[in-house]
Amino acid sequence: MNLMRFDPYRELASLEDRLQRAFGQAERRDESLAAWAPPVDIYEHEGNIVLKAEIPGIDAKDVDVRVENNTLTLRGERKADHEVKKESYHRVERSYGAFTRSFTLPNVVDTSNIKAEYKDGVLRVILPKREEAKPKSISINVTR
Repeated sequence: MNLMRFDPYRELASLEDRLQRAFGQAERRDESLAAWAPPVDIYEHEGNIVLKAEIPGIDAKDVDVRVENNTLTLRGERKADHEVKKESYHRVERSYGAFTRSFTLPNVVDTSNIKAEYKDGVLRVILPKREEAKPKSISINVTR
């Protein structure tokens, strides 16, 4: 099941960041050019597909979870701390600004019963499967 759209530029930027950290050059370029996307885990649990996104430092009111045309979209914004002047920073590794993540949902998801929870910086979206898509046990009659 493939729920993530491939973005080669994001993968390239991620590789570049990892290489810079490996060589101790984690200072970022112009932050306005750096796009960010929260990391996501997707797994199955108790007949549901569960998506967890790490979005610490973001107020729940700044996050939008939407389903349209069988696509789940997460949008939000992490706002920079304006109490500290830009010149006062020694290092800035956290990303700021708006983000958007979109996932094509499999046909087994019951889109009318999707729920979202936000706690401790983790957004949890529960995507229930339709009843007809859930596994059913079939008994076997043994004849002699």
